[in-house]
Amino acid sequence: MKMKPIAIAVIATAALTLFAGTASAHVTVWPKETKTGAYEKYTVRVPVEKEINTVKVRVEFPTGMKVSTVKPIPNWSYEFEKDSEGVNKAITWTAPSDSGIKQHEFTEFEFVGANPKEVGEGTLVFKAFQTYADNSVVEWTGAPDSNTPASVTTLTAAAAGEDHHGGTGSTEHEHADQTDHGDKAEEATTSSNTWPLVLSGGALLLSLISLFRKR
Repeated sequence: MKMKPIAIAVIATAALTLFAGTASAHVTVWPKETKTGAYEKYTVRVPVEKEINTVKVRVEFPTGMKVSTVKPIPNWSYEFEKDSEGVNKAITWTAPSDSGIKQHEFTEFEFVGANPKEVGEGTLVFKAFQTYADNSVVEWTGAPDSNTPASVTTLTAAAAGEDHHGGTGSTEHEHADQTDHGDKAEEATTSSNTWPLVLSGGALLLSLISLFRKR
């Protein structure tokens, strides 16, 4: 018995949607929204897309951001890279020998940065370079619609009277708000990525049941 064109289209669409979710495991930096002058905690999420370990991760800081504090990761070393004026412009995390981030795993690296005081173009672009055990490097530096996009965080102007002191005078309350903001953004993204998979899986299952009943 031949399958109807509509049934074929439904199954094909569902399958493409299901597999699309597994192909978007990019290096990303959170939160996705922040304010000028804020003293923000940033989280670099690094998944592994290949069958070999990730052993090194380099992240370039956006222009105007000042970073001097990093959260240590057990067994990983880190090193800041400075520009001609002695300002930290990038950081590289390196795994110990015969180690790293394995396939189907991810690791999060954290640092604190003082955001630029001016909005500028309204975005903070984080270029990342992911090195694997075979010395191959994936450069997450492209445009948002490319296969290897750089992570982008939206930068908006702080409200009048909102005083972050460029990272030197933030209160614990502000830090909590920023962390909560990042968690909510992550939760929203996770939810938006999960629902298409659930719906597509349901559509695929219903199509298969319908086809078997008509045989």
